[in-house]
Formats: sequence, C-alpha cells, structure tokens
Amino acid sequence: MLTLNLKLIVVGVMLGLALDLLLGETRRWHPLVGFGKLADAIERRLNQPDSGRIKGALAWLLAVLPLVVAVQFLLIYCAQFSLWLALFLHFSLLYFCLGLRSLYDHTAPIQAALQDGNLDQARRFTSYIVSRDTAQATEEDLAKAAVESVLENGCDAVFGTLFWFIVAGGAGALLYRLSNTLDAMWGYRTPRLLRFGCVAARVDDVLNFIPARLTALSYALLGKTRLAWQCWRTQAPSWPSPNAGPVMAAGGGALGLALGGMASYDGVVEIRPPLGLGEPARAADIQRAWSLVLRTSLLWLGCLLVLMLFM
Repeated sequence: MLTLNLKLIVVGVMLGLALDLLLGETRRWHPLVGFGKLADAIERRLNQPDSGRIKGALAWLLAVLPLVVAVQFLLIYCAQFSLWLALFLHFSLLYFCLGLRSLYDHTAPIQAALQDGNLDQARRFTSYIVSRDTAQATEEDLAKAAVESVLENGCDAVFGTLFWFIVAGGAGALLYRLSNTLDAMWGYRTPRLLRFGCVAARVDDVLNFIPARLTALSYALLGKTRLAWQCWRTQAPSWPSPNAGPVMAAGGGALGLALGGMASYDGVVEIRPPLGLGEPARAADIQRAWSLVLRTSLLWLGCLLVLMLFM
C-alpha cells in the first residue's frame, strides 16, 4: 500500500508540474484569486482598530479551515469510488497551487525590457512582483529584485507546495498555498496589519521551515555548492525572515551573484543584509535564476522516482 501511495504521489507530481509548465496560470477564474477576495473581505470585517492576534487567528481559521476540510472530505469520498478520480483531483489541486510557469511569465518580460534598454517598461513590470519602489531603480536594481523574487518564490510557489503535496496530498498543497497567500496579504508589519497578521505570518513560517531548507540545499547542490553553503551559513542568520534568508542566501551563492543590500520601500531606503556573493545581477541572470528553480523541480522529481524504485 505504501508503494502504491508513493507511485500515486510521483504520478501526481509529474502531472501537476507538466500541466503547470504547459498551461501556466488560468487567465480567468483562478481559485487563488477568488480566495484572495474572500481573505480581503474577512480582513476588512474583522480587522478593526482594536483587533489583535486573537481576531487574526480567527480570521485565518475562517479563511483556511473550511476550504481545506471540505477538500479533504471530497478527496476521501471520491477515493471510495474511483482511485483515478481521486488522483485527478489531487493533481488538479497541485496544478492550481503551483507557480513555476508563473515565475517565468512574470519575470521574463522584465529581462526582455532590460535587454531592449527599455528601463521604464522594466520598472513597471518589476513593480508588479515586488513591494519595493521601482520608479528610480537602475538596471542592476531591477535585475536584483527579479532574481531575488524568483529565488524566494521558488520556495513559496513551487517547493513548499510540492513538499506539502508529498506529505498530505492535494489538501496539503492547498493548506500550504492558502497559508502562504494569507501571509502575502496580511503578514506585513504595517500599523494596520502588525498584530492582526501576526498569526498568518507565524503559521507560514512554520509550514515553510522544512521546505525552505530543502530548497536552499537543492539550490546549493545545483550551483556553486561551496559558495552557496558559505553564504547560507554566514548570511541567513542576519536576514529578518527565518526562511527567506536561507533560500536567497544559498540561491545567490549558487548563482555567484551579490544580492540583498540597499532597497527603497515607500520612499524609505533600507540597507538590508547581503545575500550571495559574486557579480552584481544583470538581465540575463533572471533567466539563470528561473533555470535553477526549474532544475531544482526536476531534481525533486528525480529523487521521488529513485525513492519509488526502492520502496
């Protein structure tokens, strides 16, 4: 039975990745977009001036728990009648939760604009994927922002989802992606969200703890391994996020790029800790970063296939 389950997991991962690379995000009616609107409505209703962590926890439960429980019951119910139908639902959930192709679709235009010398267009495209200011950003700033986004979201949109799919199937992937979405919406340290979004941020930190370190290890294995390990060990502890630090430090080292450093947020210049080591990021490095994420996806799939052969 264990072997059968592992085979189904491998098939689900293969089909989910293949669909994501082939089709990318659905252009209309994407479930995560609908969830974002639901989460926004819940936040507006519950996040009042006197709201604290308790209401933030209640909001998280209201947004995530009913959907995940309903999906899990549906998967169990379908498996009683047809294993193939259950498998279809599992890999469909994985497809909707993955964002590998999306990383390419959102960052390739930045690279193309930079290579064409169209800095204004590159600034506009970059503003779609990062929260930092881009109006006065240089080519190096934009390339660095895009590379950092690819490396970090490689964990958030790909490997965290794959990890929780392997652990708990389609419902696990859904739980992770919904939690990650709430962290992206509520996890900011603004006066409005500092207390309310604390629970969403902490839950995401817990769910990402193992995937982030597996992602960092994978980046290191597929790039400049010694440099990636050195950057991970020495730079990650200084980064504010316990999970983004290892991922981006190892990713920057694996690519031989100097990331981190100065960035502007809402008009305030912040000097962030360094990430990686080597040359400043350039336009072509955006494709290199995405290729690293793609190769890491194939590495994970290959590891599953090898494990399946010995189970």
